[in-house]
Amino acid sequence: MPDTPSAPVLLGDQPGSFPHSVLAERHPAIIRQVREAFPYEPWQHRALDELLANCTKGEIEPLPADAHDRDLWETWGLREYAGRSWFDVPWLWSESWFYRRLLQAVGYFGPGPWQGIDPFRPFKRDELDSHETDEELAALDDLAGRPAGDVAQALLHGSLWGNRADLGFRLSAEGARAADAAPGLVADDSDRLWALLGGTGTGTLCLVADNAGRELVPDLLLIAHLLAHGRVGRAVLHVKPYPYYVSDATTADVVDALRRLTGAGGTAAEYGQRLWSALADGRLTLRAHPFSCAPLPYEEMPGDLRADFASATLTVVKGDLNYRRLVGDRLWAPTTPFPDVTAYFPGAVAALRTLKSDVITGLDARTEAELVAAEDQRWRTSGTHALIQVRTPG
Repeated sequence: MPDTPSAPVLLGDQPGSFPHSVLAERHPAIIRQVREAFPYEPWQHRALDELLANCTKGEIEPLPADAHDRDLWETWGLREYAGRSWFDVPWLWSESWFYRRLLQAVGYFGPGPWQGIDPFRPFKRDELDSHETDEELAALDDLAGRPAGDVAQALLHGSLWGNRADLGFRLSAEGARAADAAPGLVADDSDRLWALLGGTGTGTLCLVADNAGRELVPDLLLIAHLLAHGRVGRAVLHVKPYPYYVSDATTADVVDALRRLTGAGGTAAEYGQRLWSALADGRLTLRAHPFSCAPLPYEEMPGDLRADFASATLTVVKGDLNYRRLVGDRLWAPTTPFPDVTAYFPGAVAALRTLKSDVITGLDARTEAELVAAEDQRWRTSGTHALIQVRTPG
């Protein structure tokens, strides 16, 4: 990004800042929640205690010599950051390292009886099986018979807002009509997004998923609609190769979501059956690249992943964390142009993101001034605002 002014990388070293609160407060709370969610054995409790002390007051330690991914993490920065405080390295790196260490503490990577047991699965399943999800899926019936464009717009907004409690409204007929005036949308390039998905039926959509549960479901619904109506001929859903952050989607979470859809009845079941068939015949494929769990911005993606995105008609990057990785986890001036900070991306890219961290680009000066006047800086992290931003090559 030679023509883009630099911005400071976000660290967690400032008490009172959002990154500091994540490292000092959220991570210890997650350890407690994970501990209570499973009948872990004494060795796992000891390992969790050690992680709690280390992540709040200790230093970054090397991985065990026999760790399967030790070499990978060393290329991702572990050689440089070992021996430093968790608060004094890039926030994105420190967060990612926390989840890698948490999996190690509970025995996820084995060998042993706890190998492959997702420590976040109870939380994901509770959300997926909730009454709120029932209501959201039932709301799909309200869209039956409406014009395909209205349905597409409603599903796009459902995917954008993810696990917001008002998803059912956004999937309703009323929500479809009102989508253009959706409150809290600080940037809206949806017209450009639809122009890229023009309906030839031959293009490929890459969707980089964020959370499981009530966010993954609308992502899948959007994919099903685009395939069924010929806006794309093929879709590739990028998920995490292992549990990452509290609720990031893995292949197992995709299967759970599809079973939830197919068992729901009505329009939801029809969507689920379409997706099931699309997986079976290859129109929908899953990708779980190791870089999906890397503590690095997408600008540093490896060549094979770059080739995947380059071959797509459009790559949709979902969620707050993926946005941070897409534009760089830096405290940009909010008016920094989104196309400038994503100029490295090998194809057309769209960001669908609810704002839950300090990173933001692509706002016009008036929008930024209005947000600051109304909410100071809380709009950056409150989850009450969202954006749709698109960059096309050339």
